[in-house]
Amino acid sequence: KLPIIPGNCWIRKGSSSSSSSSLWAAQIPTFDRCWYSSRNDVRKIWTFTPIWMGRRSNKIATRKGAQDLKKGKLYAKIGKEVVSAVRKGGPNPISNPALATILEKAKELDVPKDIVERNMKKASEKGQEDYIEKFYEVYGYGGVGFVVEVLTDKLNRAVAAVRSAVKDCGGKMATAGSVMFRFRRARTLSVKVSDANKDQLLELALDAGAEDVIEPSDEEGNSEEYHSERYYKLVSPPENYSAILSKPRDEGISFELDSGFELIPNNRVEVDDEAMELNKELMSRLLELDDVDAVYTDQKRSLALNR
Repeated sequence: KLPIIPGNCWIRKGSSSSSSSSLWAAQIPTFDRCWYSSRNDVRKIWTFTPIWMGRRSNKIATRKGAQDLKKGKLYAKIGKEVVSAVRKGGPNPISNPALATILEKAKELDVPKDIVERNMKKASEKGQEDYIEKFYEVYGYGGVGFVVEVLTDKLNRAVAAVRSAVKDCGGKMATAGSVMFRFRRARTLSVKVSDANKDQLLELALDAGAEDVIEPSDEEGNSEEYHSERYYKLVSPPENYSAILSKPRDEGISFELDSGFELIPNNRVEVDDEAMELNKELMSRLLELDDVDAVYTDQKRSLALNR
């Protein structure tokens, strides 16, 4: 199964695990738990079948790959915004407030300096065109809707690539407005599950004027490693975002900023396992496209499947 990524990010499963290693591992017997004693302490050691460890390692590696993809998308988006700001207002942040804002955002999001500098130079290159923001709406499986956020300097290339990916995965392009109404624009910040509990965040959100606290999904397991990589998401109207940021800072809670507006679904569409996997594949294909910065969806695993 493909994992759900924190911050509305998705990635395709790789093919790193080999069938031969799985066949070999299947012949290894399961080890029982054992105890290890030393002079100073007594520690419990757990051992597992190689097959279980292989799947666990694959999940961890896939999540790391997804995190790298998310980071790469963020850096690319900031780079495009730098190019746009420089082309419209010049390379001097003192006289170009839009550029100054983007540079400050890049600093807060820990975007590498060389990426910013490279895109500053790119803005003045011959033949470089302005970036255009577009949103494409898509129907997936089970009545699910997608909104594809694009920032591109070649609009024809971008729309052709999006349409091709949607068609290949069995989706359908939707007319403007037919899916977008299911979402609202908001700002968000993400807090690791290991850094705060839901009750604490709900109280914080209520005091700060947040709209909602979105819980992470439990679909991919409950291991300690998986638990540590999940995030609560605080949803805020744009006008309250500064107040929302100040609250976790005052409480000493670590968090991750968003990179701008996100689209939050007003309601979720419940789908079965088959539809969910097909929709994940569609989302993965879309996120592979360089012109695509984000993909938003309103799908949710059917509650009946979790009983």
